[in-house]
Amino acid sequence: MKTHKLMKTHKLRILSEFPALSVYDSNNELVDISKPTGDAEWQIIVVYRNHNCPVCTSFLNKLEGYRQRLLDVGIDLAAVSAYGREQLEEHRTRLDVNFPMFYGLTIEQAQDLGLYISLPHAPHEGNPEFAEPGLFVINSEGLLREAFIANSAFMRPDLDLLVSCLEYVRNNA
Repeated sequence: MKTHKLMKTHKLRILSEFPALSVYDSNNELVDISKPTGDAEWQIIVVYRNHNCPVCTSFLNKLEGYRQRLLDVGIDLAAVSAYGREQLEEHRTRLDVNFPMFYGLTIEQAQDLGLYISLPHAPHEGNPEFAEPGLFVINSEGLLREAFIANSAFMRPDLDLLVSCLEYVRNNA
């Protein structure tokens, strides 16, 4: 029977400064994804489990359907996992997304974000620990506006409600 070691974790406070989050893009370049790219003022960072997670794949594909609405109110998207470049490239074959995808989130970074850390559930998932899902909304001042942290792949925010509320906030600020 596998046992999990206890890890202390903390949660980021809403309206606190979001930490720099340097991970790798598909060109193997280190990039800080805590800041929006392009013309967007706000950033959403989605942490997903791994390339083998069908729920993560479905969630990322569904999120793509909301991208234009988010861009229309000045919010960009980025997604990242704790796995490597090869897994990201393999995952892209099952994704239909145009937002940037990143890899190489360290366990230490995940813990700093307050994410749950898990061991693989099946032998085909590999040996390393990985971060469970999270979604972070960062405003133009670099402050955390919203955080959704889950201990499993199927515990995610309702995207329609999330996007509708963000549209309201951005249009009435």
